[in-house]
Amino acid sequence: MTINQFIKQTLSLLLISLFSVSVLAGEPVKVACVGDSITFGAAIKDRENRNYPVQLGQLLGDRYDVRNYGVNGATLLKQGDFPYWNRPQFNMATEFQPDIVIIKLGTNDSKPQNWKHAKQYGTDLIAMIDHFRALDSKPRVYVCRPVPVATDRWGITEAVVHDEVIPALNKAVKKSKGVKIIDLYKVLEPHPELLPDGVHPNGDGAALIAAEVYKRVK
Repeated sequence: MTINQFIKQTLSLLLISLFSVSVLAGEPVKVACVGDSITFGAAIKDRENRNYPVQLGQLLGDRYDVRNYGVNGATLLKQGDFPYWNRPQFNMATEFQPDIVIIKLGTNDSKPQNWKHAKQYGTDLIAMIDHFRALDSKPRVYVCRPVPVATDRWGITEAVVHDEVIPALNKAVKKSKGVKIIDLYKVLEPHPELLPDGVHPNGDGAALIAAEVYKRVK
């Protein structure tokens, strides 16, 4: 055996050993749920136990560590009235070094004061995707289409969400290779009754979101 062959064999054995230790250690898969009030679970009775990230964690089981980094009122747009980029949860999600990132932002961006910056939406979404993909943990990134707006409220409108935000989101994700879309709009469109205030899913709506995310992530 030559010296080079010995070195290669030694490195191979070392890598196998490290992999085995990692598997045996049972390190949980870390999932960061990035989003707005719909991720946070606003308006859900028993929010602490029924927001979608909690229900997702229950579906995924003990091998997964799912964290809720939702922020009420947050926008994806950096020039929006409450940018997610400036919230502590953005830094917390980054420092978590997740293996999987679920981005669900866009509903608040439909408000008139925010959507006047519509041309920036795609650019800012790609920037957020790139931010998380550049982490040392090299996470898989999923982007969620916003849920439907059953009743226009607080400046959030179905027309803008469906006809403008979602197409901008689709176009941006298409440019980001390897990023997959989770279609929450399609999941909740047949169930306006699960959006009691017209915008926020209730606990049962959150359960449908969790089930769809679980299906895509698992």
